[in-house]
Amino acid sequence: MDALINRQWRLARRPVGLVKESDFEWREEPAPTPGPGQILVRNEFLSVDPANRTWMWQDNTALPAQPLGSVVRGITFGTVAQSHNSALPEGVRVLGILGWQDYAVTDGALDAVLRIPDDWDVPPTMQLGLLGHVGITAYFGLLEIGKPRAGETLVVSSAAGAVGSLVGQIGKLYGCRVVGIAGTAEKCRWLREDLGFDAVINHKAEPVFKRLKEHCPRGIDVYFDNVGGSMLEDALNLLNEHARVVACGMLSVYNNVGGMLALPAGPNNLLNLTLKRAKMEGFVCLDFWPRAAEATDMLARWHREGKLRYQVNVVDGLRHAPRALNRLFDSSNRGKLIVKMS
Repeated sequence: MDALINRQWRLARRPVGLVKESDFEWREEPAPTPGPGQILVRNEFLSVDPANRTWMWQDNTALPAQPLGSVVRGITFGTVAQSHNSALPEGVRVLGILGWQDYAVTDGALDAVLRIPDDWDVPPTMQLGLLGHVGITAYFGLLEIGKPRAGETLVVSSAAGAVGSLVGQIGKLYGCRVVGIAGTAEKCRWLREDLGFDAVINHKAEPVFKRLKEHCPRGIDVYFDNVGGSMLEDALNLLNEHARVVACGMLSVYNNVGGMLALPAGPNNLLNLTLKRAKMEGFVCLDFWPRAAEATDMLARWHREGKLRYQVNVVDGLRHAPRALNRLFDSSNRGKLIVKMS
C-alpha cells in the first residue's frame, strides 16, 4: 500500500495585516501513525473562521499561541482512518481542532474532538456551520448571554457572517426587532429580504450611529458584537437600562495588531454600562461545548421547519486556505466559509 501523504500548512511567521502566503510554509510529508489510545483522522473539510487570525498572534488568546513552525490551527470535519481508541473507532465522523492538514493524530481530548452521531444524515458543510461551532456560538451567545425577550431590539454587527446571520434569525424567532450591520448593499438586501431582518445598515456607505438611532427608536436591548471598535462605541451610546452586550468577536482589530496582542484603545463610553446598569460579557464556543447537543437539536429542528436558513461557501483545495481566510475581512464572503481538502 502506498504511504499516505500529509499535505499541510505551517505557520512560518506572525502575519501583519491580512495574511500572505509567505506567512506560511507548505509541506508534504508521510502521514503520522497513531499510538496507543490515539486515532488518525483524515480531514475532509476545513472551517475558515475569524478566530483563525487571532490564533496566529504571538500571545495567548482563548487558546495557547501557536508556535512558529507548527501546523496552522483550524477546525475540521473528517473520518477516523485508523484507531487505537474504542470510543472513536474507524469510520466514525468527527469534528475537531485538527489543523490545516490532510491527516492528524489525536487522542481526542486536547483537540476538542466531537464524534458525530452515526444516525445524523446531514452534509459535512452543515456540521461545520449550522450544527457545528458556528451554530453553537450563535445559539448560546444570544440565548445564554444576550437573553432576548419578545419586543426587545437586537442589533447584530457583521450580520451577514456565519454567526451573525444565525443570531439575527434566532432573535426573530424570539420576537425581537432585529437590526443588522453589514458591509455591502448585496449583503444588506440578503439580510432583509431572505433572512427577515427588520432593518440593515451598510457601514461602508452609511453613518452607523445616525442609522442606529433611526432604526432603534426605543434604544438597544441586546447588542451582539462581532466587530468591536467604533461600531461597539456607537451601540453603547444607545443602550437601554439593563441591556446586554454579547462580546463574541472583534473583527475590526484582528489584522491590526502586528502579530502582537497590542490592541488599539477601546470605546471611550464604557461608563454607559454603569449608567444603564447594563452587562457586557465575552465568551467562546468551547465554554458551551459540553452542552453542544442542546443547541444542535434545536437548530436542526428550526432548519427542518424552514425557520432558520444558512449559506455555505466552499473553496476547493487546501492550497487556497490562506487566501480564503482574507475573504472574512475584505467583505467578499457571506455566510459560512469552508475549504474542501481536495
